[in-house]
Amino acid sequence: MADAARVVRKLRDTFSSGRTRSYEWRIAQLKQTMKLVDENENEIIEALSQDICKPPFESFFAEISLIKASCKVAIKELKSWMAPEKVSTTLTVFPSKAEIVPEPLGAALIISAWNYPFLLSMDPVIGAIAAGNVVVLKPSEVAPATSSLLASLIPQYLDDDAIRVVEGSVAETTSLLEQKWDKIFYTGSAKIGRIVMAAAAKHLTPVTLELGGKCPVIVDPTVDLEVTARRIVAGKWGSNNGQACIAPDYIITLESFAPKLIDALKNTLEKFYGKDPVQSADLSHIVNLSHFVRLTRLLDDPKVSDRVIYGGQRDEKQLMIAPTLVLDAPMDSLIMIEEIFGPLLPIITVQKMEEALEIVGSLSKPLAAYVFTKNKKFERQVVASVSAGGMLVNDTALHVRFKLQIIIYPLEGLEKVGWDHTMESSHLKLLVIKRLYSIEVSWEISRQDILHTPQESKIL
Repeated sequence: MADAARVVRKLRDTFSSGRTRSYEWRIAQLKQTMKLVDENENEIIEALSQDICKPPFESFFAEISLIKASCKVAIKELKSWMAPEKVSTTLTVFPSKAEIVPEPLGAALIISAWNYPFLLSMDPVIGAIAAGNVVVLKPSEVAPATSSLLASLIPQYLDDDAIRVVEGSVAETTSLLEQKWDKIFYTGSAKIGRIVMAAAAKHLTPVTLELGGKCPVIVDPTVDLEVTARRIVAGKWGSNNGQACIAPDYIITLESFAPKLIDALKNTLEKFYGKDPVQSADLSHIVNLSHFVRLTRLLDDPKVSDRVIYGGQRDEKQLMIAPTLVLDAPMDSLIMIEEIFGPLLPIITVQKMEEALEIVGSLSKPLAAYVFTKNKKFERQVVASVSAGGMLVNDTALHVRFKLQIIIYPLEGLEKVGWDHTMESSHLKLLVIKRLYSIEVSWEISRQDILHTPQESKIL
């Protein structure tokens, strides 16, 4: 408690000095962040390998390259982000002028996740720096190698009086949450998210929660089967072996079309990961024994165990579970109630595609939703009916690259929503959600299509 309070007090002294508000400080820290990544790529890849056996290509593409992209966007756009925005005034206040000035909030707490421990730590830090805040980063203790690396590198490259790393587990996180912050940014489970919000409520601290959910994949019979299978496999098992908040959680398709889709998925899985995927070097491992046990519990559920149609092999010593397909798991089974966050993929069959929309609507709102179709009318129907954090047509997971560049400046704004933020048209802004409906991906080429090809090795 005393250490956390001392850290926050030191950061607030730095913020009060005005140092972090200047363009010069912000741009220098962003450039140093880029330098940190450039000079330590091998160390980052090794830490990710130690934590979760993440393959090198995935470490580069899904973590390192995204942080580099965020840095480049922030460096390029910083001056425009900092510039006041002129707004029109009404006749009643003539001849006045008005503008909206972006101001840093102050002290931000970032609590990161274990599944993408470098990306989900550094990307919010980039936003905090760009906005002129001081920040404490609390990396996940479930990814200790990456946490230790961040604790070592950040003081070497960034301003230690303004940007601090605090390692530890529950006790340290609890102490940090007891402090007064101006913004808390948390990535992780809904269970811990509730704890974070309860702690923030004591100080009326605004919170950004990046949580998970059951992300559906709706597949209609008009699709290109080979391309669809490849992109689902890449988005599911190529995303940390399913341990990603935007990874496909279940598929819905027509009963008559399901056998063709299942065969295509099986062929693609064998092509990508071989006949013994438990030994594949291209799959991340389950992060720890607790999560391994959780996933085996989903598989061993009596309602599900006899519905496994592919995979299911497991190796507790290696913390590996093979890519697994489950056909028509009951909607009241654990695998269809809980977020899977692992290499298991249920396939639910329906008699008509409209039933797919009913199923998605009956479950909690997903972080992402995916639809594969060549039918424009059905595409529009899905987009209009399904509410999700983001939606992608004819691909999976790629929209996160859009979102990380669009929402790179997340820690600016006012401490509390005041009267002036609830007047007139601002009511609308407070009562709607803006979601990313991704540009439709071509059937001809996608990032997913280079996985497990010579191009992948060339890029790496």
